[in-house]
Amino acid sequence: MTVSAAPETLAHLSLPDLQQQLQTSDQGLNQSEAERRLAQDGHNQLPETTVSPLKQFLSHFWGPIAWMIEAAVILSALVGDWVDFGLILALLVANGVVGFWEEFQAGNAIAALQAKLALQARVKRDGSWTTVPARELVAGDVIRLRLGDIVPADVRFLAGDPVQVDQSALTGESLPVECQVGDVLYSSSILKQGELDGIVYATGGRTYMGNTARLVASAQTVSHFQRAVLKIGDYLIVIALVLVVVVFMVALFRGDPWLTTLRFVLVLTVASIPVAMPTILSVTMAVGAQRLAKKDAIVSRLAAIEEMAGIDILCSDKTGTLTLNQLTLGEPFCVGDTTPEDLILNAALASRDEDSDPIDLAIMTGLKPEQSLESYRIVHFQPFDPVGKRTEATVETTNRDRFTVTKGAPQVILALSSNVEQVQPQVDEAIAQFAQRGFRSLGVARTDESGNWQFLGVLPLFDPPRSDSQLMIQEVRKLGVNLKMLTGDQQAIARETAHQLGLQGDILDASLMETVAPHEAGRVSAAIEAAAGFAQVFPEHKYRIVEVLQQRGHLVGMAGDGVNDAPALKKADAGIAVSGATDAARAAADIVLLSPGLGVIVEAIQESRRIFQRMNNYAIYRITETIRVLLFMTLSILVYNFYPVTAIMIVLLALLNDGAIISIAYDRTRPAQRPETWNMPVVLGLATILGIVGVASSFGMLYLGEQVFRLDRDTLQTLIYLKLSIAGHLTIFVTRTKGPFWSIKPARMLLMAVLGTQVLATLIAVYGLFMPPLGWGLAGVVWAYGLAWFLIADWVKQRAYGVFNHAQPVYVSRGLKRLNQWFAHAPNP
Repeated sequence: MTVSAAPETLAHLSLPDLQQQLQTSDQGLNQSEAERRLAQDGHNQLPETTVSPLKQFLSHFWGPIAWMIEAAVILSALVGDWVDFGLILALLVANGVVGFWEEFQAGNAIAALQAKLALQARVKRDGSWTTVPARELVAGDVIRLRLGDIVPADVRFLAGDPVQVDQSALTGESLPVECQVGDVLYSSSILKQGELDGIVYATGGRTYMGNTARLVASAQTVSHFQRAVLKIGDYLIVIALVLVVVVFMVALFRGDPWLTTLRFVLVLTVASIPVAMPTILSVTMAVGAQRLAKKDAIVSRLAAIEEMAGIDILCSDKTGTLTLNQLTLGEPFCVGDTTPEDLILNAALASRDEDSDPIDLAIMTGLKPEQSLESYRIVHFQPFDPVGKRTEATVETTNRDRFTVTKGAPQVILALSSNVEQVQPQVDEAIAQFAQRGFRSLGVARTDESGNWQFLGVLPLFDPPRSDSQLMIQEVRKLGVNLKMLTGDQQAIARETAHQLGLQGDILDASLMETVAPHEAGRVSAAIEAAAGFAQVFPEHKYRIVEVLQQRGHLVGMAGDGVNDAPALKKADAGIAVSGATDAARAAADIVLLSPGLGVIVEAIQESRRIFQRMNNYAIYRITETIRVLLFMTLSILVYNFYPVTAIMIVLLALLNDGAIISIAYDRTRPAQRPETWNMPVVLGLATILGIVGVASSFGMLYLGEQVFRLDRDTLQTLIYLKLSIAGHLTIFVTRTKGPFWSIKPARMLLMAVLGTQVLATLIAVYGLFMPPLGWGLAGVVWAYGLAWFLIADWVKQRAYGVFNHAQPVYVSRGLKRLNQWFAHAPNP
């Protein structure tokens, strides 16, 4: 039997209609029918999609930069340059291994969600109760749930007294909800009080939890880091292709040998490849991840660091994230001569801490240190009854005096009390004020000498904010990040919490997203963008909120701790699981906080912005160098019919320069006070300008070597090699700051790495390893020349940043805006 009706339909059918639809009864199924349905419908477990490690590994050899490297490998083999072939192939494999290892380390959110299912279930088969693995449950089974049980599938309440169910892991609701016959109990909920029989109507992927799992699985996002690398690759490929076509046309016109032309194409291809760029950017993020780990923020997806730097909206779950997820007593309302201490004491006598009931525990913690319950003996205790809505205890003192205390719903307690007429107006007013502030009210009464109930007062209960939540919100605002609160609680509670946290703006009911007409979609999206928070939120609402904000051009962070947060955590550009989060939330998140408190979120944003600046600086440097070498080599062959450097020199430049620039991962930077994202027009524009400056300086060096020093062509190539190496590394000190190069002191490791590799490059040129020797005199000239052009490039950079500033004329801003839109919407390969 395959259930034809959707789970949403089955959840609302009457019980007789449900039994008819599922072809079952109060006696459940027989074993043979259950086995047949299990074989037909599958096990009661969440579907899991896996990708083979081999396929994951091979995927890192597909893409623009990988294609460029692979083309260079093929060309090296065609022309017989086996040294180049081995070096370039090694770089290709190294990039693939680093990328694969990063992906392999990622957690599996689906597996964590699956672990939330109950392991065993009590089910009625063949008319008798038996225990079976929860994964063997099928639609139509009748199961029994007891106190503390995890609901193993989506169930309709069949028989029993009203029960209390904890759905906080699914809905974020901080208080247990009452369920009665006919109600729905969702998979992964926990039975807090009572016992019931239920009919399973949805299992596995058809459950509410299964829908949540599908949301997690579908929340695949391409990081802005990946897009930036692709755009840079596209840009360099276009330049390389144009230059190669021009060279081929000129070579055909000149009648150059095809082998000579092919060798040049090889050199040009190698020069155009930012070979180590993906690796260096990944290493930069990995080093940043280690720094975040020291602050108890564990990064599970490296690209999330770059996303974290750019988030301008942070959505945060309320319960357990902004609040403690612990009920706390507010300031009590007392009647007559009753003091707050007496009110709490009488409420505590009507409580039992051994039941671990959240309300009882909150009351117990409200007792003063000098108040002891040891002088009282509980003669009889009546636990909370969902129908009566109160607890009651008969208490005996050391003097053998007896009285009875009760606590529960205020209206129920008032109905018992003999002084109801005198106190009801003021009690109703107090309850109304508590409700407006989002508090849950609890009435307390005690019998007098005559045995009559006397109403004592009202205890307000609330889930208090974390001590550092308000400070965190203020700090993220200073960083240009707007926080939105998401909660499953009622609007009144959400508004009070928002007020306590200092959130400005309206708190919307999430139900407004459920039935949106097409013509109202824009208005609803604008309301979501403007709201300070949302109440009565379910997992699909959180997912939708994040999605809408992303569609409106925001980079969205999501902070949460429960299974209900998992879809939104994975959908967000940067998902943050706070301390104490469930396994599902941790697996879906990009960053996991290990220590309590939210201050580390601020530190994570600041650190991620430092890391982003290092990556941005390196990207500008790498593109600058690629353009410099490409244009210089192409113009040299076209104008002078001269190869300024050999293929092995290009490979040496890549190894020495990129090898040292890995140390940029440890460079000093200052965190920006606004979100930082990849601004490709500025990155590519500045890199192009600096690249052209570099081309001019290289031709100046070529002129000096040929016309002034009268060097032969082979020695001239060594001179140009040393110039490109020195100027290339000095460029990193230009691109690492927006102001003068001395405005931020470079890290000692970066400085030492650059000096070390340039000393090595100088020794190679001076003594002629892989090339004709240059000598110390000419090497000194190259160093002086390179330093002079370094100062010129730094001046040009500062002027260029001024042009890119938004305060410049309209035609400049419009041109940059259009270029940015082109990069934003250009299709990815």
